[in-house]
Amino acid sequence: MTRKTVPLVLLLALAACGDGGDSAGAGDAAELTYRETITKIEDAVTVWESADSIEQAHAVAEAAANMVVGPGGPGYGDRDGNGTVDGTIDLGVLPGLDGSPDGAASALADNQCIVDDVLGGSWADPADRWAEMQSAIDQWTPDNNTMPSLASHPMRIVGWATFTLASDSLDDAHEYGGHAQLHVATSLAALDC
Repeated sequence: MTRKTVPLVLLLALAACGDGGDSAGAGDAAELTYRETITKIEDAVTVWESADSIEQAHAVAEAAANMVVGPGGPGYGDRDGNGTVDGTIDLGVLPGLDGSPDGAASALADNQCIVDDVLGGSWADPADRWAEMQSAIDQWTPDNNTMPSLASHPMRIVGWATFTLASDSLDDAHEYGGHAQLHVATSLAALDC
């Protein structure tokens, strides 16, 4: 799958257009931040789907999950135990466990598709929302796919990353990366619906 990339110079020019003083400029900056983060996740998942080794699959699955949850989210850090943290980011897609920071998607809550597909509903109780994800992950088996129970597509990416990190099978990692790619596509499409 090929995708058009925006030259860095154009991204910088777009970012400079908004002064942050009006809601349109702030909205544009929020959209740019969200799009950049989802694109980084997409890049990681693309490598994950066709990784050359289980170690590479683990590293990019870790990166994707970390970029979704952000530094305040569950499991952020060295998920694969190799001594490095892949996917370091200042602001994840979703809010942290205590709601802070808000997450890149939170600034776009006026977009109903972002609310429905990315946030997956209200984040009034972030710890409860993350507990829902953990429960779905804990109950998942290859014969019992609980990921569709999560309204948030980025949470599903974290689920597939978690299953990849728990596996030593490269074939399984590729399959799980394929599932994650579907949720990345939905998360990106939500911005423009």
